[in-house]
Amino acid sequence: MDSTSLRERQKERRRARIYTVAIDLFKRSGFQETTATDIAKAANVSRGTFFNYYPYKEAVLLDYGSEIVERLQDHAVARMREGAEPLTVLHEVWDRLAEESVKERDLIPPLAHELLNPDPERARTAYQALPLAKVVELILRPLHVTGRLRTDLSLERMTNLIADTYLMTALRWSAYAHDRPLREEMRVALNLLLGGIFRSG
Repeated sequence: MDSTSLRERQKERRRARIYTVAIDLFKRSGFQETTATDIAKAANVSRGTFFNYYPYKEAVLLDYGSEIVERLQDHAVARMREGAEPLTVLHEVWDRLAEESVKERDLIPPLAHELLNPDPERARTAYQALPLAKVVELILRPLHVTGRLRTDLSLERMTNLIADTYLMTALRWSAYAHDRPLREEMRVALNLLLGGIFRSG
């Protein structure tokens, strides 16, 4: 057996164990209350080993968010192959995103903070790990190609605005507005934005 591939598999298994343990602790004990030392102890690794795989605690959340975005993209690709209308697919993805966000409401603020991190390198890493705008772009591209969207803004700019709106809507809801369902809040925000990106006439 190739020793290099064996080491790589061992590293992947160790990273997966650290990730699984960390997410479980975040959900049970709270993100802020869980330390890197707690995670390392529960995963049976040293604190230094934890930091070899995740340079900071929030980096674990980026893997978690990346999994969610990947599932959303898989759904969008499958539905569009079936011939579903782009706006129907976008609303489906939006609703699934709301469901995920409600299910893990306590993880939204620290995850959002990484995207807004004052350290540009960490913010860039978060943006690359959570390419929600790319999923929206994939869905809206057929509408852009057929000339149904406005032409004075690039597709990338419009999809970034939509993704940013999710972030701020979910963050505000998580922190303050528990009297209204997040799905409803997100639908209102999305429909307002969609009204602004279609060509008039």
